[in-house]
Amino acid sequence: MNKAKLIEEISQKADKSKKEVEKIIQTFIETVTSTLKSGGEVILTGFGTFSAKKRNARMGINPQNPSQKIKIPAVTIPKFKAGKSLKDALKGIFKK
Repeated sequence: MNKAKLIEEISQKADKSKKEVEKIIQTFIETVTSTLKSGGEVILTGFGTFSAKKRNARMGINPQNPSQKIKIPAVTIPKFKAGKSLKDALKGIFKK
């Protein structure tokens, strides 16, 4: 599902205009992003937790020239940890 389909789905279920839903989703994204940038985390109980994690610098191998080592710099990455309700909702979905 992409952003446009998500907006359409929420719009129908919440009986709101697509414009209102789009503004709410954009505000949510901006709020989560700014919170993570400032070092905080966003906890949606039952759904999950958004946080930022620092990945340390490390040495890697150049895939085009495997004998050459390259330095991979430290970087901050976004992280999402699923909550219990979300995990429970998805349990057994791929069992045959």
